[in-house]
Amino acid sequence: QVQLVESGGGLVEAGGSLRLSCAASGRTFSNANMGWFRQVPGKEREFVAAIMWLGDSTYYVDSVKGRFTISRDNAKGTLYLQMNSLKPEDTAVYYCAASVRRTTSTYYSANYYDYWGQGTQVTVSS
Repeated sequence: QVQLVESGGGLVEAGGSLRLSCAASGRTFSNANMGWFRQVPGKEREFVAAIMWLGDSTYYVDSVKGRFTISRDNAKGTLYLQMNSLKPEDTAVYYCAASVRRTTSTYYSANYYDYWGQGTQVTVSS
């Protein structure tokens, strides 16, 4: 079992930065592949970034490449998403997710993940 709690969301002007954190409890965090997703009302949850359990592989949706960085601290049981050069279209509820699957081919799919946090709101004003 993994329990996930996101924090760090808020209101920021376009061009600004935020760092999201996802605190994980449970013994399996260090072995879990982790992801960040986001969702706006009326749309499906969208993949943002993923990091594999060793931290040696990271993946991003094209729209955030070069602006967002996913990282993890297994000793602290925490996942991060550093978001720079934020745009109004980044406005969404951001969710962290954990997968205990050993395959990595579908890390971009919400169905790949077994555990989810409650989400944190990010609002970028123009």
